[in-house]
Amino acid sequence: MRGNLVKKFTDNKKEGIMRENDMKRFVEGTSLLLLVCAILAFLGCGGGSGGGVSQVTAAPADAVIISASQMVQEGRQIFRFDTFGDEAFWGDTLKLHQAIAGAANGGVGAGVSPATALAVGLKIDLDALPAALVTQLQNGAVDLASPATTLALLKLNSVVGVTGFFDATGNITSLGIQCAFCHSTVDNSFSAPGIPAGNIGRRLDGWNNQDLNVGAIVNLSPDLSAVVALLGVPDATVRAVLAGWGPGKYDAELFVDGIGAVPAGLPGSSATLIPPAYGLAGMNLHNSAGWGGVSHWNAFVAILEMHGKGTFYDPRLRDAVKFPVAAANGLDNVRNVPDLVTAKLPALQAYQLAIAAPTPLPGSFDAAAALRGQIVFNGKARCATCHVPPLFTEPGWNMHTPAEIGIDAFQANRSPDGHYRTTPLKGLWSHMKRGFYHDGRFATLLDVVNHYDTFLVLGLTVAEKADLVEYLKSL
Repeated sequence: MRGNLVKKFTDNKKEGIMRENDMKRFVEGTSLLLLVCAILAFLGCGGGSGGGVSQVTAAPADAVIISASQMVQEGRQIFRFDTFGDEAFWGDTLKLHQAIAGAANGGVGAGVSPATALAVGLKIDLDALPAALVTQLQNGAVDLASPATTLALLKLNSVVGVTGFFDATGNITSLGIQCAFCHSTVDNSFSAPGIPAGNIGRRLDGWNNQDLNVGAIVNLSPDLSAVVALLGVPDATVRAVLAGWGPGKYDAELFVDGIGAVPAGLPGSSATLIPPAYGLAGMNLHNSAGWGGVSHWNAFVAILEMHGKGTFYDPRLRDAVKFPVAAANGLDNVRNVPDLVTAKLPALQAYQLAIAAPTPLPGSFDAAAALRGQIVFNGKARCATCHVPPLFTEPGWNMHTPAEIGIDAFQANRSPDGHYRTTPLKGLWSHMKRGFYHDGRFATLLDVVNHYDTFLVLGLTVAEKADLVEYLKSL
């Protein structure tokens, strides 16, 4: 009997093992089947109509996520080429196209030659030029003193950030600008007789154009009466303010508060440096005074600054004390029909968030010193307290009072919040030409370091300061 029990137990154990193995095979087979189905679902594949297997498709939400790259592509097109209908202002109202053409080409005055256009910071997209024209430029066979050449470049849609509109006979009829006007430049891939490197090249989207003299360009207009009426000051005053901005600067707040100069004793002009539009992913507030997020500022600029046609709402601009021009002109609630801006904001934002800060060029900083500087940055200098790696600004409400950073409140007080944003530091090396801080008041990175060393009583040595500068250049 005992032998029969042992045999029965052994047989049951074997059967249990077999059942367990069968179950494992079943589970493994089922898991494999589910995996295959999941892959088919992702790829949007399925069985034929007669196979008894229904077609599997991606869920609608997943399909939208998968197509996000298409949104980025659309955003790049908007960033580079969309005028939002602002040609009604720059062309029809300011008549800039007439000043560019000159009297000899149906406009007014002497016209604007390519040499003049490049001198005020406009850039030419090398990839938009026909090969034959590139060869002519290299051979010095293009008349850079003729406004007719400028018109030809506009017809090729090669002037970065500017679009010319032409009639059937080839005459220019209007002019519009894009986001790329201020927030793109070109690389150094091309030079030719009379054209230094950095004037014609391949686009660098998101880079601030440090050569662009917006005030000088607007001053080319033969008719600034619309700006005169908005600001309520004489034409000569408007032109003097514009002339005072200088290269690489623009004063967005002028057209909401009417302030055209800094108070006596403060540095610089009322204009601020044109900021980069790269490295914005993860950022909270945009621009130096933190008016709002990326889409808020895009709408603000597209409608109130570029004068595109769309919808913009910000009730803070009803403050007649802080923003008298905006309050008097109803700029807190602009409603244009048709709206050529609002539907484009998502793709435009997606593209801007996709533009990474540029990596420093090899040999542009001392690598060993930068490693030492990183220790200073995160330690003794206390830089990382606000410039938190790897964003190099604070996650969250990245704003500070002027007293916290040891400077005047002039520009902060021209914003709704009265604070300054902690500037993200990545890509610093690419915009060192016009100085640092919102208005370029510090000519060099060492000047910035010295400011904080004094203000915060850090006690940095000469060597530590030098190492810190090299680290900042490496970001």
